[in-house]
Amino acid sequence: MTADTMLAKKHISFEKIPTAIYKDSEQPSVAVAREIADIITQVNAQGRNAVLGLATGSTPKKVYKELIRLHKEEGLSFKNVVTFNLDEYYPLEQEAMQSYRRYMKENLFDYIDIAAENCHVPDGTVPQELVKVYCDNYEKKIEEAGGLDFQLLGIGSNGHIGFNEPGSHINSITRLITLDFVTRADATSEFGALANVPKKAITMGVSTILKAKRIVLLALGEHKAQIIQKAVEGPVTEFVPASYLQGHSNTLAVIDEAASAELTRRKAPWLIENVLWDVAMIKKAVIHLALAVRKPILKLTNNDYNENGLSELLALYGQAYDINIKVFNWLQHTITGWPGGKPNADDKNRPERANPAKKRVLIFSPHPDDDIISMGGTFQRLVDQGHEVHVAYQVSGNIAVADDEALRFIEFVVDFNKEFNIKNDEVINIYRQAGEFLKKKESGEQDSKELRYIKGIIRRGEAKNTCRFVGVPPENIHFLNLPFYETGQVEKKPLSEEDYQIVMDVIEEVKPHQLYAAGDLADPHGTHKVCLDAIFEAVNRLKNEEFMKDCWVWLYKGAWAEWDIDLIEMAVPMSPDEVQKKKFGIFKHQSQKDGVVFQGSDAREFWQRSEDRNRATAELYNNLGLAEYAAMEAFVRWKF
Repeated sequence: MTADTMLAKKHISFEKIPTAIYKDSEQPSVAVAREIADIITQVNAQGRNAVLGLATGSTPKKVYKELIRLHKEEGLSFKNVVTFNLDEYYPLEQEAMQSYRRYMKENLFDYIDIAAENCHVPDGTVPQELVKVYCDNYEKKIEEAGGLDFQLLGIGSNGHIGFNEPGSHINSITRLITLDFVTRADATSEFGALANVPKKAITMGVSTILKAKRIVLLALGEHKAQIIQKAVEGPVTEFVPASYLQGHSNTLAVIDEAASAELTRRKAPWLIENVLWDVAMIKKAVIHLALAVRKPILKLTNNDYNENGLSELLALYGQAYDINIKVFNWLQHTITGWPGGKPNADDKNRPERANPAKKRVLIFSPHPDDDIISMGGTFQRLVDQGHEVHVAYQVSGNIAVADDEALRFIEFVVDFNKEFNIKNDEVINIYRQAGEFLKKKESGEQDSKELRYIKGIIRRGEAKNTCRFVGVPPENIHFLNLPFYETGQVEKKPLSEEDYQIVMDVIEEVKPHQLYAAGDLADPHGTHKVCLDAIFEAVNRLKNEEFMKDCWVWLYKGAWAEWDIDLIEMAVPMSPDEVQKKKFGIFKHQSQKDGVVFQGSDAREFWQRSEDRNRATAELYNNLGLAEYAAMEAFVRWKF
């Protein structure tokens, strides 16, 4: 990774931690695994054990997968390797589903030739009165092993490294710490409910981490973009513990494109290097300028350009007024009340084609509510304007149904059959088995097959209700139930040929003129991203089919974020009445209201997140000097 480090030094004026950016989430993981392998080889050649500090969570999994491959296929040995993990929840049994000791066994240790006595993971079962002594001994073991040759880190959404939460001192050592609410909320998906997440953890300290000879901070996905910017470019502060890495002489941040989105070299590359002033870059720069100086685009002056690093743009294209007009028109042309194209209209400046006037539209919804949450206003417009709209729900969404919601459904079915003396022993047994399982289910335990089936029925019924509300006929609703999702756990299987074929089949059946898909890159391991990968693969395999030559793919975002405005290619405005109707459509998903299983640290319900995001998009357009709307939904076209 030497070349990447050298390249990163070009950006030292903004990036205080050398940063290597890779195009996707696979490449950085492979690069980090290769560096670990090189360190093991180099240190072993010196006649001593390589000492590795390891991290857990979703981010390092591909690193460990590559290390296993290197061991099995290229002979990388771990016989002379000693490992120390960063942290562990407290209290927590070592064999619990969420235990980091179990995580390490299942993701690395069980598949390599490392000695069990060389694997150290903090123990979440130590009696509290002995924790201080235990932590001191953990520090001594690291020192006795020769210190950490390499430390792998992830970063929490609040900037924690290990479980060193905001407020952690730079001199802190291994200790018991109280977890921040944001950290506990982020772990809800692993434990099933916030109440089940331990309130404490044992963690290596900041000082312990900074003693490592080499540190690599790995971050993937756009949900890490803001905190990466703070850690890499912001001031060193105890409120962003990862920023302490700025003081380490041999640290590298390794991230993908999505996680780099807020860095200066991505947000304003003209401040760092020479850029190609094409349409996309001009649009990006002028919008960035308008938002920075808080002016509508048409009010920007030559001085605004000169004083904010854009004098080169003026030199190339003349007066600010001329540039302003161009960018204003480009933005204006993204706005349309006709997402399916306006019939019998001049479409050269519209985001969609006028013909065919009645289009076949296929909306892919990763979960059974993403269609209405993310593009409910556009969904309704497409139906109202006479297009043949189909919805394909990619996964069952069963793990997002709370146990008490499922129990209520089970009791209704059992009581209904009993009340009317309906004799269907097979059906009743399924529901009774699920009910009995719920009564003895442990925290974090995988749902039984019967319970997953029932939770899936709940989500399916809600999706049907939404389609009925919008006006989509039953024959246009497609439940794909992609196999990769059906594990009963947050952790899913890799995509398979069966997944790809199912997606291809529905595309071939509908033969769409428009295809909508969730373009979320927030979590490269998350369901939205995996569902998008399945669509991309299916479309690429079908792209030479005759019907695909007239198919346009539009990408929408989920409930949490929106496209950067310079990327938006179609913005669909919504009236106050349409906003209200969209909210009522979201309400059809009753199992996702009033305390969602995977709420995270955002306490807002989905309809609130969606409404706030759509309102903010409209306000952004208005602040740039365009028409004022109640709300807007935005899309980016993917050209395959």
